[in-house]
Amino acid sequence: MIVVTGATGNVGRPLVQALLAAGEEVTALSRRPDREEAGVRYRQADLADPANLKAVLDGADALYLLIAGDGGELDPKEIVEAVRAAGVRRIVLQSSQGVGTRPQSVVHAQLRAFEEAVQGSGLEWTVLRPGGFASNAYLWADSVREQRAAAAPFGDVGLPVVDPQDIADVAAAVLLGGGHAGRTYVLTGPAPVTPREQVQAIADAVGEPVHFVALGRAEAREQMVRFMPEAAVDTTLSILGEPTDDELRVSPAVEDVLGRAPRPFAAWAGRSAAAFR
Repeated sequence: MIVVTGATGNVGRPLVQALLAAGEEVTALSRRPDREEAGVRYRQADLADPANLKAVLDGADALYLLIAGDGGELDPKEIVEAVRAAGVRRIVLQSSQGVGTRPQSVVHAQLRAFEEAVQGSGLEWTVLRPGGFASNAYLWADSVREQRAAAAPFGDVGLPVVDPQDIADVAAAVLLGGGHAGRTYVLTGPAPVTPREQVQAIADAVGEPVHFVALGRAEAREQMVRFMPEAAVDTTLSILGEPTDDELRVSPAVEDVLGRAPRPFAAWAGRSAAAFR
């Protein structure tokens, strides 16, 4: 049995489907499980209370560990010890590329602590470090639907954003296959794509023009602090506006693991067009 945390999110949902398609027994964990599905046990669990994990991990061989938000309220060592004590043999952690590219970042400190806890657990472990998600473009959904416009800073700075479906496919391959123990995989898309190009891809997907609105850094920051902590906003703006060479680089990991190229942003936009219509 494989247990998936964050099972109702952009990565968790397709991961559960991929594991089901492979014939696996799946337990899907969420703070608020919202569905029932043949072949899946949906269970409520809160990582902030590691004592409650034993029951949901009972009988599990492997765990996909995804930390929602900044995870600041969580104790990585306590959670990983609870996983080990439950008899789980393999753990795959969804971390972030920023753990490697922004080593001094306070925003990534908790994920760094989870990586260290997993690597020191004595379990068979793999760490996935995705870059920016293609699905972050959902932030434009309301303005595209209502105004056929999307606003962003650094409109001509491209990053190789990754399709969450590719993260899920890599996660499934790692959970099901061998040869991945002790590995850290950076996951990106196939090529850098700018915010302006992302908006054009969404316009192509919905079949109507969408106007790109260029924001200055200060204007973008003012909007982002309404729903993100200030430290996270500043780190995000730095990545978007002054990416490091490693953040600009296309990683071979998706193709190495799956034997195919990662999906381009346009493929994500095409699958997600309904959200923008």
